[in-house]
Amino acid sequence: MVRASGFKRLGFMKPMRQIIKNWFRRCEGAVAIEFAILFMPFLLITLGIIELSLMFLSASIVEGATDSAARLIRTGKVQQSTGDHEAMFRQALCNYATALVDCNDMIIEVLPIDSYSDYTGPSYGADGTMVPQGFDAGGSNDKVIIRVAFRYEMITPIVGTLLNGTDGGTQFISTIVLQSEPYEFQGI
Repeated sequence: MVRASGFKRLGFMKPMRQIIKNWFRRCEGAVAIEFAILFMPFLLITLGIIELSLMFLSASIVEGATDSAARLIRTGKVQQSTGDHEAMFRQALCNYATALVDCNDMIIEVLPIDSYSDYTGPSYGADGTMVPQGFDAGGSNDKVIIRVAFRYEMITPIVGTLLNGTDGGTQFISTIVLQSEPYEFQGI
């Protein structure tokens, strides 16, 4: 007769096997580990979506403000006014761009051109920002190019660095080329 060892006789092996099997089936900490692994990518994607939305909203606001202020040049209101024409144009920009955009940081360039084929791109400085060439709204029935540049600085430093490089900012330029209305009428 073969005698069973002490562990078998006490029934110790069967519960030990069950404990080891149950150990590998347990999942109580899996959610915490999955959350810890996925939290940072989820946070970066969420912040990136919000940051890009704010950035493009700011660009849209600057575009709308430029279009609204350009109407003053198109109708000749700026040209016929007394005082500082650039300040009047900037005030029209500031009246439209009231949120997300600091209108004092906008760079404004308004120049008359001889024909639409004379259109040239903006000039840039060493730091990559637009350098204005002046403010001259032209006269009656003139073709005018209007450029407004705005630098959007990212709010979150990590997302800003990932999306826009080390400085975390992007420059937007709104350009409108128009012909002013013939606001000086000649008598017959």
